[in-house]
Amino acid sequence: MPYYIVLSNLTDEGRKSIKERPGRILEVNKEIEGMGVKIHKQYALLGQYDFVNIVEAPDNETVMRMSVEIGSRGSVRLLTLPAMPVEEFIKRVR
Repeated sequence: MPYYIVLSNLTDEGRKSIKERPGRILEVNKEIEGMGVKIHKQYALLGQYDFVNIVEAPDNETVMRMSVEIGSRGSVRLLTLPAMPVEEFIKRVR
């Protein structure tokens, strides 16, 4: 299955929600998994983005639906990038 890097920034509403209920992050992760997107790794960041997630999904459409659903809530903005393991990249370049 394809991998994706999801970079996210909390909105003011999202920061308020996380401050009041930090465990909400794990609740959203379960919702995302229920949409068919497997979260492999998740990190909180300092700098330009608040979080990075390494996820796996069957196709672009699944990730797009997840992105629209999560983004429509108004608490986070997402940037999703398709990713390929380096070993696979090397194999395809040859």
